[in-house]
Amino acid sequence: MDNQAEVSDFLRSRRARLTPDQAGIIGGARRRVAGLRREEVAMLAGMSSDYYAKMERGNLAGVSTEVLNALAAALHLDDAETDHLHDLARAAGPAAIRRPARPKTASVRPSLQRFLDTNTGTPTVIQNRRADLVAFNSLGRALLAPMLNDPTNQANNARFTFLSPASRNFYPDWENGADSLVASMRSAAGKNPHDKDLTDLIGELVTRSDAFRQRWAAHDVRFHRSGKKRIHHPDVGDLEFEFEGMELPGTPGWMLYAYTTQPGSPTEERVQLLGSLAATQTESVAGTARES
Repeated sequence: MDNQAEVSDFLRSRRARLTPDQAGIIGGARRRVAGLRREEVAMLAGMSSDYYAKMERGNLAGVSTEVLNALAAALHLDDAETDHLHDLARAAGPAAIRRPARPKTASVRPSLQRFLDTNTGTPTVIQNRRADLVAFNSLGRALLAPMLNDPTNQANNARFTFLSPASRNFYPDWENGADSLVASMRSAAGKNPHDKDLTDLIGELVTRSDAFRQRWAAHDVRFHRSGKKRIHHPDVGDLEFEFEGMELPGTPGWMLYAYTTQPGSPTEERVQLLGSLAATQTESVAGTARES
């Protein structure tokens, strides 16, 4: 990815969305375009207009943490956006370390799989920064079976979401989910600018999906750590979850997601049914294997 272009587009897009009123600038003249002027951002961040203009042209090399934080405050960046700005600055440094990306085929540690398997009541999955589904417990596999069995996506949530028509039925809140997914991938790309597998996937989706391309061009970034998710499962119907995402430090770039249900809710009953169906199918397959 072109770091200077990424920096320039990100800063321009954040400046364009912030109005003078939001920034506390009173009595500004009528504007031909929305957003703040460069000199206004510079004033708010406590730097010269020339210095900010240099940054907005994409040059963050050597910019201090204090200056980046002042700029983040001036542009009203949230935590995810501030982290992204710092990631872009690190990638711009002349001594930026190109750490090899963990292969997308990295194996799941047996102890980690045992941990997943002991969690029998909550659908739980592990996803890498490319949105590959790399591990699951039994309920997680059953919950995501329509995605995992879809031939277009290769067990990848991003491909499923943007390239498979079935995703819009599987995800009733498709628009919001697509926004969040792209924003998470944008954040991951900022942290890992030399991850070829990730950048190749982004290039593929930009080429093949108008919906992805439009969202990617917005330069939005977001943490995907908790929230609500609705799924329409073909076997048990509509499901509503609250999810929690946890980083796995032993495998950088991997996140564990647990999908919990409200006690006594229709979703809890349907997830129990889903578990029973999955267990029946597993026993059937095992019985067939023994007979053969």
